[in-house]
Amino acid sequence: MIVRPVKVSDLPALMALVQQAGPGFTTLPANEDRLSHRVRWAQRAFAEQVERADADYLFVLEDDDMRVVGVSALAGAVGLREPWYNYRLGLTVSSAPDLGIQRQIPTLFLNNELTGQSELCSLFLGHDQRHGSNGRLLSLGRLLFVAEFPHLFGEKMIAELRGSADEHGCSPFWDSLGRHFFQMDFSHADHLSGLGNKSFIAELMPRQPLYTCMLTEQAQAAIGQAHPNTEPALKILQAEGFTHKGYIDIFDGGPVIEAPVRSIRTVRESVELTLSLGSPDEQAPLWLIHNRRLENCRITVARARRVGSSLVIDRLTAKRLQLQPGNSVRAAMLPNQQQQAVAA
Repeated sequence: MIVRPVKVSDLPALMALVQQAGPGFTTLPANEDRLSHRVRWAQRAFAEQVERADADYLFVLEDDDMRVVGVSALAGAVGLREPWYNYRLGLTVSSAPDLGIQRQIPTLFLNNELTGQSELCSLFLGHDQRHGSNGRLLSLGRLLFVAEFPHLFGEKMIAELRGSADEHGCSPFWDSLGRHFFQMDFSHADHLSGLGNKSFIAELMPRQPLYTCMLTEQAQAAIGQAHPNTEPALKILQAEGFTHKGYIDIFDGGPVIEAPVRSIRTVRESVELTLSLGSPDEQAPLWLIHNRRLENCRITVARARRVGSSLVIDRLTAKRLQLQPGNSVRAAMLPNQQQQAVAA
């Protein structure tokens, strides 16, 4: 498997993935014209023909038979062209000493505080490919790309995760809050936001703090909770140092997690090494390996041995990366591989 930049020829496979993902995958709508536009725009981003505010790095996961089986993306900066809204959880303290009453009430503040930060987004892996290291390659490959090209991104990386929903795709958070101001169902509002039509949020949503005690119990329980289908992706990013610091999605209440780029495990632990050919055995640790190219970026996961300043990989891995012995790579061990590295 490799992660590489998207190509126009990937459009049919992308459409199939988007349709498999279903209506909740709003950042990649099942619309061929819009999808084609995003693919072509991503090509411009990889060619460094756009500003950071407009950069959209769209990757695909491809197997050795050249089948596209997954997709993920990085946004250079959010909110610099279109408003970027979140709720921030706060606390209001009220007291009436004469009555012996003191209340601490959680509140929601509409804000744009994450404007300008970079975002991990648009992650989807085909259902039949969710095994081995495929999910980690698709998710963490983007972070190795960030480690190689930090000048393309902000100081902080965020990820807006899908929130709780029932078996029909309805959001209890939306039904208790957003519906009162927007007069449309959750899927419609989320679809408009995914298309970039976010000005209606500022026009219709109240600017005053909202008291969570006014929401239903189901809506309160959904605040900051990720959808069960998103939990594997959440665990991968938590292992990288991402945490939830009180920001949530305004539609479904899902958590917005964040981490300073320099402190992300893959970024922090990645090293520049020289490629060598050999035969790493099954005891060798798994490494995430990047060929250090931008427009022709290729990233893979493979067993490898570090020997000084060299990384020993097999011929198939070198072929996947389109590299020769002596070329430079950026690499980082996958989580929980250190003990295996010592044993090897």
